[in-house]
Amino acid sequence: MPRVLHIQASPRGDESFSIRVARAFLEAYAKAHPGDTLETLDLAADPPPPFRGDEAAAKMSVLVGRAPAPEQAKAWARVTESIGRFKTAERFVFSSPMWNFALPYHLKHYLDVLIQPGETFRYTPEGKVEGLLRGRPCVLVLARGGRYGPGSGGEAMDFQLPYLKAALGFIGFERIETILIEPTAAEGPDAAQKVLAAAVAEARRRALAF
Repeated sequence: MPRVLHIQASPRGDESFSIRVARAFLEAYAKAHPGDTLETLDLAADPPPPFRGDEAAAKMSVLVGRAPAPEQAKAWARVTESIGRFKTAERFVFSSPMWNFALPYHLKHYLDVLIQPGETFRYTPEGKVEGLLRGRPCVLVLARGGRYGPGSGGEAMDFQLPYLKAALGFIGFERIETILIEPTAAEGPDAAQKVLAAAVAEARRRALAF
């Protein structure tokens, strides 16, 4: 039975624009695919494991083909457990606000945990990088207080969408769709509600073909 993993970055719960639109997407998807399993990983409530000295040392051992030292191996096991939860999903939904032109720190941390040699990417004998998560669709539901999309004039300040596309592309994602929710603050509450309604309608449509 296919498993859909929703990685939720906002800590704002029902007040979050990105969460509300992602929920609309998942509700529509569930109606169209009643046999699939949907799971949400709330990064604010269930943060990824730390990545400190032992984890970094274990990673470097793995990179050169050595077994990590015992304490490092314990730390690395926490990392690979988190990666395993991610890799067992077949479809992915990331929902996130923009914080200071980029990602909430716990989403960046999660990606730093996920992107590991031998787990989500590998180096080929020719020295090239090969992502190991090919063939899995992904949708990004991204809320931003201002306008940063194509033609907005704010594109140069957008370190949210380009980073997510680059990081996920690095580990093999080839089909990355995007639902932008903007502006949620800069033009006042009435404009934000119109933006939200339009994004919810778009999410419901897009879910049917996901």
